[in-house]
Amino acid sequence: MNGVSRTGALALTLVLGFLVGPFFVVFLAGLSGEDTLVFPPGSYSLRWVAHVFTVESFAASFRTSLLVAVVSTAAALVLGVPAAYALVRRSFPGKELVRTMLTLPVIVPGIIVGLALLNHMVLVYDLPVTASLLLGHTAMLLPYTVRVVSGSLQNLRGDIEDAAVTLGCTRLRAFWLVVMPNIRGGLASATVLAFITSFNQVPVSLFLTGPGISTLPIEMLAYMETSYDPSIAAVSTLMVLFTIALVALMERLFGFTRHV
Repeated sequence: MNGVSRTGALALTLVLGFLVGPFFVVFLAGLSGEDTLVFPPGSYSLRWVAHVFTVESFAASFRTSLLVAVVSTAAALVLGVPAAYALVRRSFPGKELVRTMLTLPVIVPGIIVGLALLNHMVLVYDLPVTASLLLGHTAMLLPYTVRVVSGSLQNLRGDIEDAAVTLGCTRLRAFWLVVMPNIRGGLASATVLAFITSFNQVPVSLFLTGPGISTLPIEMLAYMETSYDPSIAAVSTLMVLFTIALVALMERLFGFTRHV
């Protein structure tokens, strides 16, 4: 038994090292005091972390990423919650087909989704860059919101809602007063998952960004084409810390990890 425990502990250590190791390398490289991106650094400094905040392209792309993530997450929730409710609580012809169609943006490789969105939104409909980004990210986030909210709805007994209707509530009022408060953990989970997915999205954003408008991950790729200093590692470290802080905050407020 002890041998099995030691083997399991060793396997867990190796898996954690494989998953966390790259972040450790990036974190140390971001604190490098060298003029070029090297690992391990010969010296350590916060100069490149401070330099990140002086690069206007990073600041502008961060604002774009934040705007797109917030708006597309809100749109995905507005569309995804009713869709999840219909898939869980209602029966209608083609239900499984609809469920499958809603998962396609996750199943299909992102590079193909990005190319398809470029073809329709930019080449066919000639939409502005910002509108294309918002619609493209919303389409990518919708499957996540539907799946997570559906899981919460499946764990909520339907007779609770029926009891509210029996006592005089309309279906809509029962949804707002009974269903929504009981799935708030799932809503929080869907919000965090969708926001992080949008904020760090690369394939779709790569096809939909345009001159003067770029998201932070795409701007980082463009920056690496001309510069090889540790500021890229510093930006990556800040993005990881931002994501961890967001997840930790939502976990403390809603305890959402049990829903995902």
